Amino acid sequence: MSAQLRDIASELAAVLWREHTVYRDRSGEVVIRGDHVQRWISLSSGAGADEVLLRAGRILDGGTTAPARCEAIARRSAGTGELATVCRRLLAETAPGATGAPRPGRAGRPRRPRRTGRHTGWASWLVVVCVVGLVAYYLQLTRGVFS
Repeated sequence: MSAQLRDIASELAAVLWREHTVYRDRSGEVVIRGDHVQRWISLSSGAGADEVLLRAGRILDGGTTAPARCEAIARRSAGTGELATVCRRLLAETAPGATGAPRPGRAGRPRRPRRTGRHTGWASWLVVVCVVGLVAYYLQLTRGVFS
């Protein structure tokens, strides 16, 4: 399976970029790195036997790879052309200033309303009054201050 991924990645890299590096990273994914375009693509086994998980991201100025910005699942049995099409779409979404799909976890979350006016609400003042009342009651019981 890993040799198959390496072969697929080598064919895919030749289609996508003239200058590329193909290697296996620590997690077992096969990575295609295009330093001249500052992008990378990784291929790993998908959930099914005929699936491959494609992830794409950017290469930062120092040469380190940024986390994946987008990912897709494709059929392993699909031709190199179809996989290249999926990769090109992912690479377009990783371009700076690209308006791709919203990031997971942020799309449905409503924005917090802006605070206007006073910072301390009525509930905070109620807590303060109750604490002052408890302190006064404690002092009255122990010292007889208010009697």
